[in-house]
Amino acid sequence: MRWVLVSMLFPLAAVADPTMECIDAGSQVEIGSCVSNMETRVNAAIESSYSLALGAAQELDEVTGRVVAVPALEAAQTAWQTYRDAQCEAVGASFGGGSGTGIAITACRVDLGRARVDALLRYAN
Repeated sequence: MRWVLVSMLFPLAAVADPTMECIDAGSQVEIGSCVSNMETRVNAAIESSYSLALGAAQELDEVTGRVVAVPALEAAQTAWQTYRDAQCEAVGASFGGGSGTGIAITACRVDLGRARVDALLRYAN
């Protein structure tokens, strides 16, 4: 019943938020644990999709006889990690040091990580 009420009150984009996915958690500690588990899974997915993208970049470099795709992908991944860290710290700072800061940072990392997996998989294909 609670889920039905939440889905009526929030647009679908809000329900997709990692913290909303943990809505059944009973406490802030449990929400934090739930979101942290998501981040672990997202990080594993990033590593896997990056590996696939790197393989595609290596293949492209071999076929073209140029060495540009791999260095470009490596630079993009490093830049993305820097962006993710800075963006999520900014999100956390918007909580003014409150008790939800850690959850907000982790949820941000999950959101951006999911988007990165999508981008890497598109590159790999």
